[in-house]
Amino acid sequence: MNAMQEQLIALGGVFQAAVLVDRIAKTGTASEADLGCMLGSLMVRDPKNTLEVFGGDDLYLRDGYRALASALERDPASLQREPLRYALGMLGLERQLAKRGDMLEVIGNRLPQIQQQVEHFGLVHDNVIAASGALYQDTLSTLRQRIQVHGDMRHLQQTSNASKIRALLLAGIRSARLWRQLGGHRWQLVISRRKLLKELYPMMRG
Repeated sequence: MNAMQEQLIALGGVFQAAVLVDRIAKTGTASEADLGCMLGSLMVRDPKNTLEVFGGDDLYLRDGYRALASALERDPASLQREPLRYALGMLGLERQLAKRGDMLEVIGNRLPQIQQQVEHFGLVHDNVIAASGALYQDTLSTLRQRIQVHGDMRHLQQTSNASKIRALLLAGIRSARLWRQLGGHRWQLVISRRKLLKELYPMMRG
């Protein structure tokens, strides 16, 4: 796997989180497998490669790849506007988080506690989702930049959905951090658009 493919997997994670946030906000549902893939990515400490962060397979990143492709293609007809806005918001929040050693420490200290809950209850248990959502709320949601989520208020006002959305934003920012560590940067999305798409299309087909 080449460096650009590794970056695209991580960026696919950002967009996958964004797609799921949009789906929950509008419909109130997301599959356990999709949620599990993103929540699981928070628990991986020393991955051998980028795929391992997402359970060793990019099967549950395909919706994210599609949303990323629609952003890179710049076709108004296929553009997924809300997921793109959330993804860019997560990339921006990751930049702010990188400058906050105190916040990184809090996240680093609390993730092992959530891991213990995972071992006890399972990955997509309400307690795990609530703890992950609370971690986002206590840290990243206090930064100046905020991600405003739009959708159906009936779904957004449900506590469980609000926790899922926050947990997914946390996972998306973890993917953004991974992307940055792999050499990804915002300018790439503009300058290397065609190169990225050339690598991304075969990945979308698996």
